Amino acid sequence: MYSTDEQEYWRSIYGQDVSSMPFQSHNYSYGSLDERQMIPGFPWAGGTMQPPSGFPGSPPPFAPPGQGQEAGPPSSPPPNYVPAQTQQAQTFAVDPGSIRGCLFRFTYVWMRGFQQFWFYPIFVGRNSVSGYRWNGFRWVYFGTSLRQIQSFTCI
Repeated sequence: MYSTDEQEYWRSIYGQDVSSMPFQSHNYSYGSLDERQMIPGFPWAGGTMQPPSGFPGSPPPFAPPGQGQEAGPPSSPPPNYVPAQTQQAQTFAVDPGSIRGCLFRFTYVWMRGFQQFWFYPIFVGRNSVSGYRWNGFRWVYFGTSLRQIQSFTCI
């Protein structure tokens, strides 16, 4: 369920293998954050409560090792423009080294499937990236596979 990098990250937080965590017994698959919030039976459906710390999709309970206070969301909204999309060669996945240069910077992301949004990455793994996504009103914790990103640019 988790990539190796994500497993290492959660292991550093909880001091144990995440496969033994209680939420691992469920195999939830969400198409988008909005769909997850609308799943019936979840006490935090509809946005009135936050999911418990450590649940997939919830922000980390504290900053990843060595990242200090910078690991939280930005204190201001992103720029109010959409940068010009740069032509990038079509690849299977974004290279983690290329997006690592955008850590803790406003980054505009074009996803496969036509979604695009401002993103503030705080963690880059071998196969995934996580941080905060601007939903038009506030920053929401978000993570995705590097394979889902078509292109990006950071400022």
